[in-house]
Amino acid sequence: MFTRVHFGTVALALAMGLAGTGAASAADTLKLGMVAELSGAGAPAGTNWRDGAKLAVAEINAAGGILGKKVELPEYDTQTDPQVSRALVQKAIDDGAMAIIGTIYSGSTLVNMLVAKQNSMPQFVGSEAPSIVEKGNPFVYRTSSGSQKGVPALTPYFKDTLKAKKVGVAWVNNEFGKGGRTIFVAEMKKAGIDVVIDVASEQAQTDYAADVAKLKSANPDAVFVYMNQEESARFLVEAKKQALPMPLVGEVTLTEAKVIELAGEAAEGAIAHVGLTATATQIPGIAAFAKAFEETYKRRPTHDAIKGYIGVWTTKYVSEMVGKVDGEAFAAKMHGLCLKAAEYPKVLLDTCWDDRGEMSRPSFMVQVKGGSPVVIGTVPAN
Repeated sequence: MFTRVHFGTVALALAMGLAGTGAASAADTLKLGMVAELSGAGAPAGTNWRDGAKLAVAEINAAGGILGKKVELPEYDTQTDPQVSRALVQKAIDDGAMAIIGTIYSGSTLVNMLVAKQNSMPQFVGSEAPSIVEKGNPFVYRTSSGSQKGVPALTPYFKDTLKAKKVGVAWVNNEFGKGGRTIFVAEMKKAGIDVVIDVASEQAQTDYAADVAKLKSANPDAVFVYMNQEESARFLVEAKKQALPMPLVGEVTLTEAKVIELAGEAAEGAIAHVGLTATATQIPGIAAFAKAFEETYKRRPTHDAIKGYIGVWTTKYVSEMVGKVDGEAFAAKMHGLCLKAAEYPKVLLDTCWDDRGEMSRPSFMVQVKGGSPVVIGTVPAN
């Protein structure tokens, strides 16, 4: 009898000890929910975003973690579906995330950021549609400027450098494309430049023959191309096939590494305004990031990889300013925050966020030369 009772007592104590160990282990870690487009049309953007974030997590853990705790980065694949992304943001929160890292596609973010808001959950996004920061959500923060800041930076290039009198617009008919197209058309009107052809295409469209033919027939002085990565590449291939003669100028995606990889020689000469580029190696932080990324993943990083990296590092910086895991306190600290790269080097460039989560920092003009986006100018923060 004694033996049985003693054995049961020992078993109970062992079970309690193991449970306590598990609890201690969980208490020693923090989770960042990586909710991203890891498959589907958004995979080129989402996988780069994830890998930039993973690099940041590895560096942060090597430096002692966040608030002295190891960081984990569980992944949730949205399949580039807005409703799936909404469910997965909730799952990441239920799984104990302290912040959400993602999504990139604006249509998804507009749906899933409501879930994060309801849970007072900080969320760093790669989305650039103007509407993201116009909803009054205090918990959503960009990792690059929205199109309402980025697209106007192109106006001097069209007006003063290209001296364009008439332009065309080729854009993808999704939340991202609509926002950029609307702003560009308004900017051209203010600059006295006529938009003589306006061509919408669909997400995941594969045939651009008719679109390019329309643009060629209208004969604008330049064409503004505003599409996601795979669509941009297909458009460039068709533009080269039809010998579209005018400059092709974009914002963010047109000259990124994945587009160049897919379009090949057809990407040569394409121009874009970009918030971030790994080829801006005159910036020490960007040069160090690009080197570490290439050593880790054996490929060049895109701007989405840099954005994911910055989102994770900013989570660390702000959490440690606050001194605890607290979504409300995090949001209060983020609004109006400016991080100087000299003091917070992993933000890479001096960066500020306004009270809506919109970002402001210096940016670049690039052109594809010899298969790489080469910096041809810088644009001050606006």
